[in-house]
Amino acid sequence: MSELSTIEAGRRASAFGAGRVAEAKRAFSTRRVLAEDLEVVDDAVPMPGDLLLARVDRLGQHERLQLPSGRTANLFPGDAIIVSFGHRYAPDQFEAEVPDDLAPCHLVAAGGIAARELCRHARMRQPTEITPVGLLGDREGRRANLADWALGAPPASAARPHTIAVVGASMNAGKTTTVANLIRGLVASGRTVGAAKVTGTAASGDTWLMLDAGASPVFDFTDAGFPTTYRATPAEVEGIFATLTGHLAARAWTRWCWRSRTG
Repeated sequence: MSELSTIEAGRRASAFGAGRVAEAKRAFSTRRVLAEDLEVVDDAVPMPGDLLLARVDRLGQHERLQLPSGRTANLFPGDAIIVSFGHRYAPDQFEAEVPDDLAPCHLVAAGGIAARELCRHARMRQPTEITPVGLLGDREGRRANLADWALGAPPASAARPHTIAVVGASMNAGKTTTVANLIRGLVASGRTVGAAKVTGTAASGDTWLMLDAGASPVFDFTDAGFPTTYRATPAEVEGIFATLTGHLAARAWTRWCWRSRTG
């Protein structure tokens, strides 16, 4: 990082207040992150999954932020937020990409995705405008990324539960609604069901819906270290699928063993 960039990062952090990291509203996309020791570390080129401390400047389409707790917090100009950089492609909302600098950009998803808008659906308002304060990292100056808290390789499982995959050609095709009703029916029949969302944009709604339908545990691609899967390679998507279903299988095997011993 250049001397000028260092000065600019320091100026922004100082102007906004170093204590704002602890006070910031954390987005759902960052729910796996242990944020207690994070601080602004640099002004480098952001990458998908990098954690960002930003200031809300002007409210637009997204006036609220989904928190890790499940609550949706109202946003106000001047708020400090912790979000993740990520590309997004949603035909009925925004197409946006991770910028190559920390100039003002946009909040393009309520689950906490920062990017620079490229275009939007005609029904969408202008995106909420945010100003990056700096990327977040540890006290040694290492940048933090969602991948740092991702689930590791799943443990070996002696039994593989039946897996049902629900796929669709576009968003809003009814995939999650179908999954929720499948979960509900299977749970009602006495089965234990785990669920995973393999692709999409970080958002809490599908997670809570699957939990409410009776699935446990529930994972999504953010648990594998991805803020979104737009521009992810086929190999990366396959890796997400293997990681999430592997952990679901391991949890199911553990439960079966426990029931066998106590039954």
